[in-house]
Amino acid sequence: MLTIYGIPNCDTVKKTLDWLKAHKISYRFHNYKTEGITAGKLKSWCKQKGWEVLLNKKSATWRGLDAVEQNKISNEKAAIVVMTASTSIIKRPVIENEKGEIVSVGFDAKEYENIFL
Repeated sequence: MLTIYGIPNCDTVKKTLDWLKAHKISYRFHNYKTEGITAGKLKSWCKQKGWEVLLNKKSATWRGLDAVEQNKISNEKAAIVVMTASTSIIKRPVIENEKGEIVSVGFDAKEYENIFL
């Protein structure tokens, strides 16, 4: 069983969920807005993919930070603090398998075909 981490009103998450449904792939949805995310989970993800992959510097949340705040986020520890406090800055979706391993970050139909089909 896959767990899809994201927020339901995100267009990228919607594309992912639609793709999974179209291919009859089971998943559980973890809504950051209602369920949050732990620093421990983020630390595990950072070890797997790197904090730079998970921190979405193209997001409106990132753009809303002033340059001083953005410059403070220069390492994993600082990134985890920001991602825990403001989950909308995490690149979406993060797809995790039942072992807690990240299988994908973001939406990429070709990648999904290679991984899931």
